[in-house]
Amino acid sequence: MSVMAYFVALALDGVLAGTIYALIALAFVLVYKASRVMNFALGEWMVLGAVLAGVGSQSLQLGTVAALAFAVAGLAALAAGFYWLVARRLVARPAIAAIMVTLGLGMAMRGVGLLAFAGAQPLVPPDLFGQPVSIAGLTIVAGKLATAIVASLGVALIGAFWRYSRTGVALRAIADDPQAAMASGIDLDRQLAVVWSLAGMVAVIAGVLWSWVVGGGFGVAMIGLKVFPVVILGGLDSILGTIVAAILVGLLETLGAGYLDRFLGSGFGAIAPYIALLALLMVRPYGLFGQARVERV
Repeated sequence: MSVMAYFVALALDGVLAGTIYALIALAFVLVYKASRVMNFALGEWMVLGAVLAGVGSQSLQLGTVAALAFAVAGLAALAAGFYWLVARRLVARPAIAAIMVTLGLGMAMRGVGLLAFAGAQPLVPPDLFGQPVSIAGLTIVAGKLATAIVASLGVALIGAFWRYSRTGVALRAIADDPQAAMASGIDLDRQLAVVWSLAGMVAVIAGVLWSWVVGGGFGVAMIGLKVFPVVILGGLDSILGTIVAAILVGLLETLGAGYLDRFLGSGFGAIAPYIALLALLMVRPYGLFGQARVERV
């Protein structure tokens, strides 16, 4: 393989990975943008969604679409309950409180999931996912390409929902000024429960896609922390910034692993995004697309 072909192959892998990171990170950003609560249990939601889809397919004998719908409905209900019982009390609290609570509940969810779904497997991907596809002389696994297409479609739908739907407009009003939103008749709790449910639905799709490409099981629940550099690099509450940062992180991982692992040791690609994050925060503490907040006292 020529030098240019090797670079293009690595870059393409990075972009494909970045689309999945963008979908996962948007579930985090939407919740934070609307409610100012950081949900570090997102990784456990993803794994639980993938496992529920597998249970629906293998134990309940549902088709792939029906199994996905079963998992989406289950996680949407779980996420709404999570908001009403837990997250609602974390709104306007210090960020560290939300981090500690959601991390703790995520660990508890992982433990309960291991007991309740011991031996359960995620939804089995279609047979075509393992087939090679040739694009411009490069061979790509069909599963990666299909996953990137589905993830990109999900990102586009989320962006359209946030920008054009009535609920999205209400959520943007809440994000800009909660008090003014309440004064205009918007039910904050109802709208925030909706966005938490949406995050649960997105977590299912992202979890299933991730299990098809990388693998499933509660051992990969730390993926929720893996996208943390994406969220911070993008500006924490910027949807466009999250998408751009996700592609950058995917490229940093694959290019770092492809070119630097041989010199700096295996696994450097995995830490390259964190190094970039530290470097960026020294220059732009609010991320690529974040805005500095000025508070008058």
